[in-house]
Amino acid sequence: MSYQRSVSADSHELSPETVWHVDMPEIRFGRDATDELAFQLGDLGVEDEARGVVITDEGVADAGHADRVVGHLESAGFDVDLYDDGEREPSIGAIEDCLEFVRDHTEDGYDFYVGLGGGSCMDTAKATRAIIANGGSPLDYIAEPTGEGQPLTDSGPPLVLLPTTAGTGAEISPVAILSVPEKEIKEAISSNHVRADAAVLDPTLTTTLPPELTARTAMDALGHAIEGYTTHEYDSLLRPEDPADRPVYAGRTPLTEMFSEKAIRLLSGSVRTAVHNGDDLDAREDMLLGALFGAISGLTAGASLCHAMAYPVGNKYHTYHGETIAVLTPASTIDYNSASDPSRFAEVAEMFGVDTAGMTDRAAADALKEEYIQLQQDLNVLPSGLNELAGITEDDVDWLAQQTVDTQARLLRCNPRPVTKEDVADVFRDALHNWEN
Repeated sequence: MSYQRSVSADSHELSPETVWHVDMPEIRFGRDATDELAFQLGDLGVEDEARGVVITDEGVADAGHADRVVGHLESAGFDVDLYDDGEREPSIGAIEDCLEFVRDHTEDGYDFYVGLGGGSCMDTAKATRAIIANGGSPLDYIAEPTGEGQPLTDSGPPLVLLPTTAGTGAEISPVAILSVPEKEIKEAISSNHVRADAAVLDPTLTTTLPPELTARTAMDALGHAIEGYTTHEYDSLLRPEDPADRPVYAGRTPLTEMFSEKAIRLLSGSVRTAVHNGDDLDAREDMLLGALFGAISGLTAGASLCHAMAYPVGNKYHTYHGETIAVLTPASTIDYNSASDPSRFAEVAEMFGVDTAGMTDRAAADALKEEYIQLQQDLNVLPSGLNELAGITEDDVDWLAQQTVDTQARLLRCNPRPVTKEDVADVFRDALHNWEN
């Protein structure tokens, strides 16, 4: 029996899910947690004088974070190489470049890997460690028809991730997102063998993030939290015959709901301060914690329609992922999906700070959309819609909708309300302009 949504399965196939589980890296959180990275590696079994690599990008290196991490590891006795050619929204070619670096510097790969930066750097580190351990190339492990769809069987040596942004959740997710430029699509290597062994979250690494990137990554984190709170419950999906076939996006559970609620309150309550006063370490700490909690929820329960629509936009127009999530959320996650369960969206409105006293659930859901858009305007660095984001017009909607339904089945499967291509096109139209400039 395939693992499909119950609503699309034949009656004789129905066997509701009854089990949920959570896989998570070790998590070390707090100001100057970076100074405990060597201890963390030792805790994972990395021996003294082991040789490792720090994978990052030029911007993170220029900010001084790479020197801090490499210096700390070298002072602890490790032999460390630095790879700082990471690429934003990494392509398969960018992963192959990093693989070549590793293979040129070692015979069998490093004793440990460290990913330092935003989601792109961390995904590069995750994909590189996995492919070195299992052999071959990125396309071997990307799902068919783009890749060969081979399963990963080995996680490889320890991998620790240190985010310098508060948003992507890549530090705990079992997925490495890669772009395929010739097809204008993004694909994923998705496996628990991709997941890092530990995440070290240090808010002092995020204070150099400029306001624009702070806002963009925050909206991605809010997307994870809201989509994780409003996706299907785990027991509305089908139970696989083999537990090993249970997908990484397995529906919301009491645990993910708890993390979603805390994430929405932290992020919506601190993002204005973090954007307008980036040196406020209390706000930065709340943002990093909220992003972690949002990732635990959204990247376990499952992202849905908004993220599915964001990938074709990002592939074609090379927009920032978090910014794309920001302009799509009002029309997709809130407006379209609230019809699936208005009372649940009324709860999100209350978490967001809306005074819902005396409102019907439907009115509260509508107020959530208004409050979300007001937050975007208050940040003063986000576009008003897809048109301002990338010049997208009505003429582009049909292609974007077709790409969404053709390439994002793994995310559309998680959406709480069924969608057709025509539905997706309508949502894209609604997202062209969230407010008038």
